[in-house]
Amino acid sequence: MSKIEWTNETWNIITGCNKISEGCQNCYAEKWHYRLQAMGQEKYYYPFCKVIFHYSELSRRITGKNKMVFVNSMSDTFNEKISGEQIIKILAACKGQYQHTCQILTKRAKRITGFTYPENVWLGVTVEKAKYKNRIDYLKQTNAKIKFLSCEPLLEDLGELDLKGIDWVIVGGESGKNARPMHPEWVRNIQRQCKEQGVAFFFKQWGEWKVVYERDKAGTAFNYFNDTETKYYNKYRRLNFNGGCGFHGENLCYIEKVGKKYAGCLLDGKEYKEYPKIKQWLESECKE
Repeated sequence: MSKIEWTNETWNIITGCNKISEGCQNCYAEKWHYRLQAMGQEKYYYPFCKVIFHYSELSRRITGKNKMVFVNSMSDTFNEKISGEQIIKILAACKGQYQHTCQILTKRAKRITGFTYPENVWLGVTVEKAKYKNRIDYLKQTNAKIKFLSCEPLLEDLGELDLKGIDWVIVGGESGKNARPMHPEWVRNIQRQCKEQGVAFFFKQWGEWKVVYERDKAGTAFNYFNDTETKYYNKYRRLNFNGGCGFHGENLCYIEKVGKKYAGCLLDGKEYKEYPKIKQWLESECKE
């Protein structure tokens, strides 16, 4: 079982990784690695910075059927310390799990071309900031049957997106002790483009922060609590569209750190849990 909302189970053939971009700053895999290490799990004996390929995992059989399986949630399949031959072995193992859908997600998009992906492999890249939109170009060059983006943690507005050839976009705010906040307009911009371009949109979570007051470009105010504006100035953190703090500016909102559970996953009062049409039947199998 997995606590990740868009998958059923994790399959970690690799453990350990290293940070390469801003989205890695508060890496959840690193935190879980050391928790599991403290619990005495042999697989996590070495420090997180040591990338280990567990050959015994290649022969593991995922029980049940029609499951979404996130491959290497505790690492990156395309880490530089993993050879091309090892990646081919992982893809062959995924093909052997033909009754399941294997999801592979990476920040190392330059390495994903040149491999042949089985039909049951969904391939994705993380795009947490606009400067990493070039990862999408590498994804489009692959033969993966389903191609997806994970905009989590979403750290800024991504601007215009060319989603031609992309089947699924997942968006989420950061969780954990040092979680960075996410402006609602960043999320709306992606949702709007997904709708316009016919791409499935999955909004996973707000993370630790909840919007309690918002003012849009036209100056219209949206008060999510029955309170006075003065209180927001004094109590809540201010977040402008560019991710900075300040009293003035377009798309200004006030946010409160309430925790992942209470922040929830509603965008303008609506839940978005869409999946690629080719696998709509799997939606009931995944965690809501």
